[in-house]
Amino acid sequence: MEEQYTQAGLTSAEVTAKQKEFGANRQPALPTAFWCLVLNGLWGPLPWLLEAAIILEFFLGKGLQATFILLLLVFSAVDGAVQKKRSMKALGGLHADLRTQSRDKRGTQWENMPADELVPGDIVHIQLGDVIPADGTVLIGSLSADQAALTGESVPVAKAVKDPVYAAATVVSGDAIVQVTKTGTHSSYGKTAELLTHATAPGRLEKLLFGIVRLLVILDVALVVVLTATALLRGTSIMTLLPFLVILFIATIPVAMPSSFTVANSVEASRLAKKKILVSGLTGIQEAASLDVLLVDKTGTLTQDRTALAAVTALQPTTFNQDAVLTLAAAACDPQGRSSIERAIREGAQKQGTLLAPATFTPFDPATKYSKATVNWQNADHAVQLGSPTILMKEAQVPDNLTAELAKLTATGARVVAVAVDGAIIGLVAIADPIKPDVPELIKRLRTRGVQVIMLTGDTRATAQAVAGQVGLQGDIGTPDDMDRAPRDYAGFANVLPADKFRLVQDLQKTGAVVGMLGDGVNDAPALKQADVGIAVTTATDIAKLAADVILTEPDLGAINDVVDSGQRVYQRMMTWIITKLTRTAQLTILLTFGYLFTGYFPISLSMIVFIVMMNDSVTLTLGTDRTYPSDRPTRWHLGDLAKIASGLTVGWLVLGFALLWYFEYQLQLPADNVSTLLFAYLIFSAMATIYMTRTRGAFWRAIPSRTVLGVTCLNMVLTTIMALTGIITPQVAIGPYLIVIAGVIIFAVLLDLLKQLFYRTQAA
Repeated sequence: MEEQYTQAGLTSAEVTAKQKEFGANRQPALPTAFWCLVLNGLWGPLPWLLEAAIILEFFLGKGLQATFILLLLVFSAVDGAVQKKRSMKALGGLHADLRTQSRDKRGTQWENMPADELVPGDIVHIQLGDVIPADGTVLIGSLSADQAALTGESVPVAKAVKDPVYAAATVVSGDAIVQVTKTGTHSSYGKTAELLTHATAPGRLEKLLFGIVRLLVILDVALVVVLTATALLRGTSIMTLLPFLVILFIATIPVAMPSSFTVANSVEASRLAKKKILVSGLTGIQEAASLDVLLVDKTGTLTQDRTALAAVTALQPTTFNQDAVLTLAAAACDPQGRSSIERAIREGAQKQGTLLAPATFTPFDPATKYSKATVNWQNADHAVQLGSPTILMKEAQVPDNLTAELAKLTATGARVVAVAVDGAIIGLVAIADPIKPDVPELIKRLRTRGVQVIMLTGDTRATAQAVAGQVGLQGDIGTPDDMDRAPRDYAGFANVLPADKFRLVQDLQKTGAVVGMLGDGVNDAPALKQADVGIAVTTATDIAKLAADVILTEPDLGAINDVVDSGQRVYQRMMTWIITKLTRTAQLTILLTFGYLFTGYFPISLSMIVFIVMMNDSVTLTLGTDRTYPSDRPTRWHLGDLAKIASGLTVGWLVLGFALLWYFEYQLQLPADNVSTLLFAYLIFSAMATIYMTRTRGAFWRAIPSRTVLGVTCLNMVLTTIMALTGIITPQVAIGPYLIVIAGVIIFAVLLDLLKQLFYRTQAA
């Protein structure tokens, strides 16, 4: 083959110039160093907010609380990096070169050289088994390339002179001289890989966080106006209020939220790991709770990514029955079985014990689109052709029933080849990529959970429609042109390119959908990275696994339901955190503000507020371990509904808080430091009760928390009791007023829980 190309290759000067212009033939790599992953966790709007709080605390001399916030921030970043690094280690070899060597002509000499030194204009010799190192055009010869990982096409594609070939495709048959046209990030593979650097799922956690902060800031601004106006009317210096105004700001920041989410996701990641499900992006778990659209690649994901014999049709059954058709078809297949179609046919013939050795054999030629052989069958020599029905219909006699039988097989989505013997077509052989046995049940289960499944494939529309019917997807199959017109009205899309998948994910996200992507190939990687929940199957390419949030390490696709269940559990735990955060922050700030208006002093000391914040945050960190139960429908973070529940609880607790303040201040006339201790106890006990109430929609006493949550909440209440009754850290109080606080919290907890249950029942009606 090499001697047929007589022109000279690129000169050294030309290579040097092109290397400067186009760079090395390498793909973009995402940062994988541990310290880079940690820094990523410390960068962004959410970490910036916490970092601002740390600076402000240090500036005001609150070193203890600043250190506490810093530890929470670092913990969240390090834990996320550990999870990512662990998944990368498990995957292994994530940035291997496409091929270490290529056969290249430079000047007048053919030589083996590193593939990353290729430049556009180079002449390369590509043979059976090679991974194509760059995009190019066939100059001499022909080949068949398996480019399923790039385009999603389920069968090898024939390439003849002037046809394009693509980087990362595998040569399954043939031999060709190719001129390189695009390398590195300019190649089809490189452009797909480069999309990963631009693909990011929308930050729903950050939006939720800032939604919480916005609500609390509005409250804080109103309270600051009230405090400032009161101070001016009373002639009090504004500077004396400054420490408490800072406390209002610090209390607004959800300091423990990132760490709480990290703990909740890490607990579920560990649970999924025991089920052979690897989690590399923690946020993918929490987003799974709201998943309502799942885009699924067909080849290798819904199907087994292997060609198998689907059907054999005898067109002249009296002369050549089905066994004869298969036997003769196998005789015209490459004995080495390099082509997946030929391998499937030979395996079928071998199973029925009729595999014959041909006397002569001519391999499949992409130019003629058939292979041929001479074989002795039933004591006679026969010329056999195997290939494209369209081509053989022009070269051989066509039986009357061919068109109808061909249409039947094509409608199933199978790849059909014709068998001709001695110049007459005698039968058809259908080859298909079998559906994974668990796929129909998975799609049925996801549908009952409110998740719409949409299939994506690079195959034809007819093939896609047939596969959709087999797996239980109902509806029309569209093309990329239809994606802009109500994409959720389709069961799937055919003729899809990597950029189309990426665009579809983005378009669906813009409509408010929470989008999952299930795939295995290089062509799926950008969509996997952009999706809210990217899931790679066990047979996925390395770049697809790198882009995904979740990697299935076992063939069972039913594990996707486990991922959704984990997301639901995270949602339930974080819903408890959000309601508790809104309630206790509003409760504290309003009690401080109006307590100052009624009494002339802040009824809770600054030191006690610091302890309240730290003790409450220590409990919220454990919520990630709480015992919860997944829902059967997608759940959304509706901040408005959560705020309604929090508002009701806040009002109820404030009624008790102001009643206690009035009783201790005006009826018992206790000293201010004793009132501060009692209100400190009230805030701690009511916060613990709020956690118990908000973690379930039913009666809180019927839902037992996890041992960790129960242990830490009880520890907080015990420590509070010891501090209050012994005078350690806080001023000592008598047991009588203290029991009044506990009794009040218990009574109001029961009453508020009944109102909470009524709210949920009304909402569900």
